[in-house]
Amino acid sequence: MRHGKTGRRLGRKTSHREAMFRNMVTSLLSHEKITTTDAKAKEIRIVAERMITLGKRGDLHAMRLAASVVREKSVVTKLFSTIAPRYKDRSGGYTRIVKLGIRQGDAAPLSLIELVEEEMKPTKAKQVPVKTKPAPLAEKSVATAVTPVIIAVEPVIEPSDVQAGAAETAEEPVDDKA
Repeated sequence: MRHGKTGRRLGRKTSHREAMFRNMVTSLLSHEKITTTDAKAKEIRIVAERMITLGKRGDLHAMRLAASVVREKSVVTKLFSTIAPRYKDRSGGYTRIVKLGIRQGDAAPLSLIELVEEEMKPTKAKQVPVKTKPAPLAEKSVATAVTPVIIAVEPVIEPSDVQAGAAETAEEPVDDKA
């Protein structure tokens, strides 16, 4: 039975799996986001957050422990100089996993794992300007959605036009049978 054995095996032997995690964590800390499968992202998160916690400690022993996992010296330097100070007031939760969908070739569920900045800022869709109805004089104006409104406009008839129009209708009889 597998009681108490944590972690995913991902169909790989232990040495291959650990090497893959080291490479992926190095890439994550270098580029600050990578795209991978859901299961790998969830496993990488554990190792990456442990590395950032070591970076927050900042002592020589922590640097050597991080260098045993992260194989590039420049990435270890970046971890201790720029990434770890960014999270000095944060106690855990340094990464975010965003589900991307399904990979075309093998239908594997893909995720984006990235380092958390301050807050997730959702991308804004194009803002469509909201048109307002002309406000009546007595009421306040309220912005509403555009709805078709039909306004009947009656022509203004002056008294001189009424007399001329009556004379025209009297002279020309209307023939209904034609």
